[in-house]
Amino acid sequence: MTASGCVTVHGELEVVPAATRAEAARALADFAAAYNAADKAYDPALDADRVTGALGAINQAGLRARQKNNPNGNANHQPLELTDTHYVIPKKAGWPRWFVADTDSNRDQDSGKQDTRWLFAFVKPGPDAGWKAAYLSVVAPAQLPDFAKDGEGRAAPVAADSAGLAVAPQDLGTRYTQYLQKGTPDVFAPGTSTSLWRNTRLNTRRAGFSYQYIDQPLNSGAFGPLGLETADGGALVFFSSKHFEQQTAAEGLRPTVSQDVAALMTGEVRSTLTKERVSGQLVYVPKKGAGTGKVIMLNRVPGLIAAKGS
Repeated sequence: MTASGCVTVHGELEVVPAATRAEAARALADFAAAYNAADKAYDPALDADRVTGALGAINQAGLRARQKNNPNGNANHQPLELTDTHYVIPKKAGWPRWFVADTDSNRDQDSGKQDTRWLFAFVKPGPDAGWKAAYLSVVAPAQLPDFAKDGEGRAAPVAADSAGLAVAPQDLGTRYTQYLQKGTPDVFAPGTSTSLWRNTRLNTRRAGFSYQYIDQPLNSGAFGPLGLETADGGALVFFSSKHFEQQTAAEGLRPTVSQDVAALMTGEVRSTLTKERVSGQLVYVPKKGAGTGKVIMLNRVPGLIAAKGS
């Protein structure tokens, strides 16, 4: 019994580390083993219980497409190796609980490739659930801010509705999709996944074809935002969104359908092809009133999850 008369069950009311370092290490190792098995066989069932959210949607759809096009598996499989891992584990009460694994991968060891860090956000929705990877972001080491930590080295989570930031984490998906659609509110710093992507879409031209885009925030459940406080009072935040691209052909023409798109498509392409993608973003959000006040997009990982022909 607590002093208030409430009963603490499985730590729901107590502020505790989301995971021990040993537990976090096991979650990452289990994920890597399942991911490699699934990638080698092109079988989504082999890592379905290790992924969720934006990363899960992208991973599972990609494996389904590759399995259909390569039923004998991945002849070019190279195991993903994750080393030099640092665990950023916040202290919080209740569920879901989550942590970030900041790792070095063997995917940038080829000559000429920039060194990167792979950040995985793992989520556990309840005491009887397993850890699943919900987000992956690939970031240059110099882009990562320092995290705020207590005397035990534990990180501080940021509330979804935090009023101390330039944009609350729960509003990032809406602000991002509104910006892509209308150009306002312009809360994002210029960059590849903000101003350049919006301009590219506005200026897409191909004779005999028209393009339309619809963007939707994903804010709930496994797709919800996850934020960690940085040492300067800002936050590093993962968030999700969904994006539709519709290509319509003039009479006598048909949109081109690639092999990967065909593997995830329903319907028949006669004049229209609609592609549906999910993406996970990692951003730095400054504290309210600091600097330019602009949200900086550090990484965006998109993936095709469905397509429809008509």
